[in-house]
Amino acid sequence: MHEQAIIALSTIGIVAIVCQWFAWWVKLPAIVFLLIAGIVLGPLTGILDPEGLFGDLLFPMVSLSVAVILFEGSLTLKFEEIRDLQKVVRNILTIGVAITWAAISIGTHYIVGFSWDLSILFGALMVVTGPTVIVPILRTVKPNATISNILRWEGIVIDPLGAILAVLVFEVILSIQLQGHASFNHTALMFGQTLVIGSLLGAIPAYLFGLVLRRHLMPEYLHNVATLCLVFAVFAASNHLSEESGLLAVTVMGIWLANMKNVPVDDILDFKESLSILLISGLFILLAARLDFSQFAALGWSAIGLFVFIQLFARPIKVILSTIGSDLTWQEKFMVSWIGPRGIVAAAVTALFAIRLQEHGVENAELLVPLAFTIIIGTVFVQGTTAKFLARLLGVAEPDDTGFLIIGANPVSRMLAHALNENDFNTLVTDGSWTNIRAARMEGLKSYYGNAISEHADRHLDLVGLGNLLALAPQKEYNALAGQRYRSEFGSNRVYFLSSEVEKDKKSEEQKSRTAVSHDHQVLFGSDVTFSKLASLISQGAKTKQTNISDSFSYDDYQKQYGKRAMPLFAFNAKRQLRFFTDDMTLVPSPGWTITALIQEDPEQTPSNT
Repeated sequence: MHEQAIIALSTIGIVAIVCQWFAWWVKLPAIVFLLIAGIVLGPLTGILDPEGLFGDLLFPMVSLSVAVILFEGSLTLKFEEIRDLQKVVRNILTIGVAITWAAISIGTHYIVGFSWDLSILFGALMVVTGPTVIVPILRTVKPNATISNILRWEGIVIDPLGAILAVLVFEVILSIQLQGHASFNHTALMFGQTLVIGSLLGAIPAYLFGLVLRRHLMPEYLHNVATLCLVFAVFAASNHLSEESGLLAVTVMGIWLANMKNVPVDDILDFKESLSILLISGLFILLAARLDFSQFAALGWSAIGLFVFIQLFARPIKVILSTIGSDLTWQEKFMVSWIGPRGIVAAAVTALFAIRLQEHGVENAELLVPLAFTIIIGTVFVQGTTAKFLARLLGVAEPDDTGFLIIGANPVSRMLAHALNENDFNTLVTDGSWTNIRAARMEGLKSYYGNAISEHADRHLDLVGLGNLLALAPQKEYNALAGQRYRSEFGSNRVYFLSSEVEKDKKSEEQKSRTAVSHDHQVLFGSDVTFSKLASLISQGAKTKQTNISDSFSYDDYQKQYGKRAMPLFAFNAKRQLRFFTDDMTLVPSPGWTITALIQEDPEQTPSNT
């Protein structure tokens, strides 16, 4: 039995990673493939049985996982991001919730045929969108900052509000079933109690923990584990005092920490983001594996009709009425109204309520789960596969991250920036020297004046469209720090350095090893090409030049023609694939590629070794 459980858990992990990897490869949201994997492993093949694997621990595990996901999402919510969007976000979370609830309730009653009480409960369950699906879709679609901030705030904050709303409706239904009527005073008391307890148990621990982090009273290696345990404790305590207030508590806790001044949460956020990817992947596979196809058959085409109603009517009406008087363009409103997928919270809370309603003999309660998953699968598949195309069609998508953040605005940096810009590769040069920045701006280069690894840069440096780092400052230590800072942003394979004097001279094995580690082996143009050498060549009049490689003029012909006068910098092909010449990669451009090199025009001049 234990061996089967180990095999099942490891299988879920491997399948989840494969789905995430494949989704990254084909540029589609991973949720699409996670749902397919769960359906294949569960109802289609019977390989995975979540109830048999976890038993009574399934829903507690799901609840704790959702708490971690919501906390991680709320850590990214900074009030300064929505300074100009506060009214829109507030309307979506208030007026918008009421509109969605009413519309879906009416649609469920008349399209699916549920009773009014069950329809109103389902409407409350479906007001949520959630970070479990919003964040992966945004990561793939990359809409502009306005759309992204609205959808992130909506998805993260609306989850606990939707769960609380669903609990209240659920309690009203049970009161009617057991007593024949519902008490307004009891319902209002429950709502107020849930809001107060969830808010206080989120804010107070967050403030105290923030003080601990700000004053460095805890060693850094304990930050991540302590935060995770605190999230579990706050969630459990809040739920114990008031049912389903735990989600609100962890959301308030995350928002509070994110907006406290001088509280270091970046490392915590990185850890929680990695953990959330694993949890989201596993949860979608597990919950999809619980589906029963026979219940879908009982719903028939009415479930599809309700999905179409939500996608084409309920969601657009919500966004249109919530954004009246805002500065959003019609294209931005369209994208916000198109993206509203349902996620883990909708699935988990629906499954939990369905079980309890069935125990009390509520008619059609067993159909809540398949109906919820019809909406979840429909919104995820339709929006996940079409949103990127629509964002590009409407002109509200951010550019691809093929651009280059360049550390330094010195002559070497400016030379390479111009060479990249001439071939339509976006660049941004950064420098703390006003002299260098002024020269860059005089030459028409996009620039940032300041330290690229400062807190100011974290808040103000615009990385839209940038996905690579070129560390070209004369100071190798600064380059190394910049590489460390942006490696998590861009990926280590997209961080490039120039060789330092220590590497060139090879003064000691210890120095060579230390420098190689900090540079992560992405050394531009060869280990013998240093900043000093490039600066010297530029000062002597060397210029960049492009050369097309073809069947009649090969790379060998290119090398014979220019010899040592040419220092190849990078090459690209018609598909806009760009490759730098580095010390650990032998790049041999084939026909169809274009080489950009730094060339000394005087054939008699030999570059000096600096």
